[in-house]
Amino acid sequence: MSHLENTKVKVILKPGRTKSIRNRHPWLFSGAIEKVEGEYQPGDIVSVYSAEGELMAKGFINPHSQIRVRLLTFQEELIDDDFFLNRLRRAYQSRNVLFSNETNTYRVVHADGDYLPGLIVDKYDRVIVVQIYSVGMEKLKESLIQWIREVLQPDTIVERSEASARVNEGLVREKKVLWGELENPVIVLENGIKYTVDVWEGQKTGLFLDQRDNRRRMATLAAGKKMLNCFSYTGGFSVAAAKKGAETISVEISELAQQMAKKNFELNGINPNQHRFVTANVFEYLRDTEEEFDIIILDPPAFVKKKTHMENGSRAYKDVNRLAIQKIKSGGLILTCSCSSFVHWVLFQQIVYSAAKEAGRSVQILSRFGHPVDHPINIFHPEGEYLKSMLLRVY
Repeated sequence: MSHLENTKVKVILKPGRTKSIRNRHPWLFSGAIEKVEGEYQPGDIVSVYSAEGELMAKGFINPHSQIRVRLLTFQEELIDDDFFLNRLRRAYQSRNVLFSNETNTYRVVHADGDYLPGLIVDKYDRVIVVQIYSVGMEKLKESLIQWIREVLQPDTIVERSEASARVNEGLVREKKVLWGELENPVIVLENGIKYTVDVWEGQKTGLFLDQRDNRRRMATLAAGKKMLNCFSYTGGFSVAAAKKGAETISVEISELAQQMAKKNFELNGINPNQHRFVTANVFEYLRDTEEEFDIIILDPPAFVKKKTHMENGSRAYKDVNRLAIQKIKSGGLILTCSCSSFVHWVLFQQIVYSAAKEAGRSVQILSRFGHPVDHPINIFHPEGEYLKSMLLRVY
């Protein structure tokens, strides 16, 4: 096994700046660092010391990022191939016991939540899709391919490293087949339902895996009712609800996504002609429609991707929730979601409160849902929590 550390480098902290590391936060920012001794390349694995010379942690260093070191461990241990193989195995084995034969698609590695900073690994049956957004993981890419092959034994590995986080790390966006041959789209199974997934051009890595539990919950609640699925993408919520006997209306701005949604209906033996597919802007649709619905799904894209988007993004969340609250039948249910990490739980509830107030209707919060089990959050890294969902009843 190869030794992966640059042992000639020491990152020295400023006096009194050890608190975040002692609290096991995985990000070390540039402002806490006094100096770096020794020569290194971006992405090298280096050791971090207190001003008094105590070894504090080891991690990926990147001089081009405000997150100067992404920490891998807080103890003295050798970082080699086995280190990463063991973490990948642990992540995979922890998922293996969670899913039955009715689900063969899930997240295997959730970055800092699985103590592998800058790495996302999603499983679509025999196809693995990775996102790499730290320079350290980028530097280990060739080894990473071998580790994934050894642990997951896939037919194909695809890279979809296209997020803006790569630019922040000084990396260019990448999309390529890393290993094997890709037969796209891929058909997967989730809770016994078949979905066609475009792992090459689809949003994120192809399917919103983090909404698996919500799709199952809402399908059960929608049985025999009229459900409006806003921002419906390839119809995940709609297909699951239709399988339970719901009448569905899927609103999505992309015609290509709508075509895939119809294929997903057909895959599951459901006639898409018995359901409605509206290719439109959700905001405009909700303003113009005179229909009312028993259930509305609001799973919009992240309206707040940066702190500078907070004002406009919060307004967009409020407007879409207000419009939905106005269109729901009395006693109807709304599942409203935010996948913006900058919109914390308290703010999200305040936004929905403002929407309810403007709509002039009574709203109850029945339940709150966060990340599914394959998207763990490192308790020392609250920034890793992004998905927030509330189930509302409106009168």
